[in-house]
Amino acid sequence: MKCPSKCCKPRTLLDYKAMARIHKALGSEARLMLVDCLKDCECSAGELTLAVGLDQSTISKHLSVLLAAGIVDNRKVANTVRYRLLTPCVLEMFACALKVLTPCCPPKKSTKEK
Repeated sequence: MKCPSKCCKPRTLLDYKAMARIHKALGSEARLMLVDCLKDCECSAGELTLAVGLDQSTISKHLSVLLAAGIVDNRKVANTVRYRLLTPCVLEMFACALKVLTPCCPPKKSTKEK
């Protein structure tokens, strides 16, 4: 059965590849922690190291993935690089994931289970 054109407006394969790249960048617990840390403020790699508890080389590698995906941005201040969340809309994915993990309504007990 074909999808009616009025409800389904397919994107191009390139659109899906770009979206997959963003999801892949967010597909790491460490990178999710970094995004969460950057939701309210700008931080250096050293500050993120302390907040997340991973070593600085690991943090730097994860930040480079987030930078390449366009999720975070950086700027140099004196001799420190500061990172910030460039696309805060990714935090909506956090809320969505939490909704999936925490269903809004508990399952109803059947009348036979009494």
